Amino acid sequence: MKNAAKTAALLAGLGGLFIILGGVFGGKGGLIIGLVIGLLFVGFSYWFSDKLAIKAARGVEVTPQQAPEYHQIVDELAAKAGIPKPRLFIAPSDQPNAFATGRNPRHAAVCVNQGLLQLMSWDEVRGVLAHELMHVRNRDILTSSVAAAIGMGITVLASMARFAAIFGGGRDNDRENPIALLAMSILAPLAAAIIQMGISRSREYQADASAAKLLGTGEPLAQALERLDAYSGRIPANVNVNQASAYIVNPLKGRKIQFAKWFSTHPPVEERVARLRSGAWA
Repeated sequence: MKNAAKTAALLAGLGGLFIILGGVFGGKGGLIIGLVIGLLFVGFSYWFSDKLAIKAARGVEVTPQQAPEYHQIVDELAAKAGIPKPRLFIAPSDQPNAFATGRNPRHAAVCVNQGLLQLMSWDEVRGVLAHELMHVRNRDILTSSVAAAIGMGITVLASMARFAAIFGGGRDNDRENPIALLAMSILAPLAAAIIQMGISRSREYQADASAAKLLGTGEPLAQALERLDAYSGRIPANVNVNQASAYIVNPLKGRKIQFAKWFSTHPPVEERVARLRSGAWA
């Protein structure tokens, strides 16, 4: 219920944002246009945010014949967790990482980078997959997918506002205040980052604890997190900033981003590992 409320609030906020922007750009007529575009974008975010995430990662669905160990682990964990088996994808990235997406457990997908299967032990992979399946069971996946879609939408809108402020601000001062548009172009992505940060941090701790309970130990996931964190700093990944919060560890750790620590969507790996090894999840 809590995640459903978060998702509803995100979708409502997204629709309201489009209405406001429509009014800023087009006056009273723009309000109607913003409403229509907002409703279309909200519907798209709900039904297709998972496909957007998989496509952004360039994930390819794999069969049990193509990836037998991957499928076997998910078969066992999904049955133990009491959830339907999600569709399984592999993305062509050398950085070990993974994410889950979908609108509910019956329409879920797990995507792992090929680096995860090549560089990690199967015990560590099991810990990672348990974490991702707990996102599915806890119904985190729609919330995070919608938040990512919202972030990408806000980024596009901010670019439009910046363009209008620079090149179109002098055409109609009654409708378009170039200073307001420029401020919007700066503050909107910041707001998106704060939304994603608030959603992602708490759900990562919860998924870690749930995965440890499912496995009966927190050690496989703790070891995996330590190695994933180290690899993410050394092996770059071509990931959209707005999609980064969906991954089990920050895929952009090696990228220099201003104020990255202030607005990180992931809790510190050291704290996650300490919680897993303390047995606080039991």
